[in-house]
Amino acid sequence: MENLRRSSHSVHQLHVHIIWSTKYRYSVLKGEVQLRCRDLIRQVCDSMDIVILKGVMSKDHVHLHLSYPPKISVSEQLICSKKCY
Repeated sequence: MENLRRSSHSVHQLHVHIIWSTKYRYSVLKGEVQLRCRDLIRQVCDSMDIVILKGVMSKDHVHLHLSYPPKISVSEQLICSKKCY
């Protein structure tokens, strides 16, 4: 029960595992592009009150294990993250 997030009238623990892959699984997430992508993901998560529990970036895909508040849906997380790229 130590990982529960609290708001004014609720207690919640919502986790999601999201995987993004590049088009045709091309290896484009390397070097400067990988660092910039990582920074953008962190900025978007901070602005939406999403906690990154674990994140792994490969050359052709990204794995994120996130904890998020109940006011944000999973589809909303994906749409907001796509807008920043």
